[in-house]
Amino acid sequence: MIDKEKIQAAIRLFIEGIGEDPNREGLQETPERVAEMCEEIFAGIGQDSHSVIKVLKSEKYDEIVLLKDIPFYSMCEHHLLPFSGVSHVAYIPQGNRVTGISKLARVVNIEARRPQVQERLTTDIAESIMKALKPKGVLVIIEAEHLCMTMRGIKKPGTKVLTSVVRGIFRDNPSTRAEVMALIKGH
Repeated sequence: MIDKEKIQAAIRLFIEGIGEDPNREGLQETPERVAEMCEEIFAGIGQDSHSVIKVLKSEKYDEIVLLKDIPFYSMCEHHLLPFSGVSHVAYIPQGNRVTGISKLARVVNIEARRPQVQERLTTDIAESIMKALKPKGVLVIIEAEHLCMTMRGIKKPGTKVLTSVVRGIFRDNPSTRAEVMALIKGH
């Protein structure tokens, strides 16, 4: 669980460390606000995302299920700066095992709400769905902009990082992979 007192103490030290006065009127409540924010943006820590997937039995549906453009926000574990974008999640059911589409978005949300790197986020989403649904295949693509590249360092706003994880039939069958990619691109 989040230790708000430790966060508040750390933020006070941080404010002092950058040369500001934590007792200045505009900053007095900042440690409390940051602690509250942390409780929300790191809510995925300790949660098993696959446990939110409820397996439903369908009637012989074994075609692509795609949830496209799922917005997410996460925190880069290297600089503790946000990165955000969209994820595309596709799977092909096996054994009549499907789930409600909102559950796929919940998996993305849980995995994003912890210190992350985009590569692991993409993998964690795919692995969670594979574990819970045991589908024929999963494909996850994430497109994100990282503030660590926008605000600092190379300073290139608008640069997007794309990562993908391909499992099962999407990896083994190029035409199936091409079909889902066309759906994602909107063609």
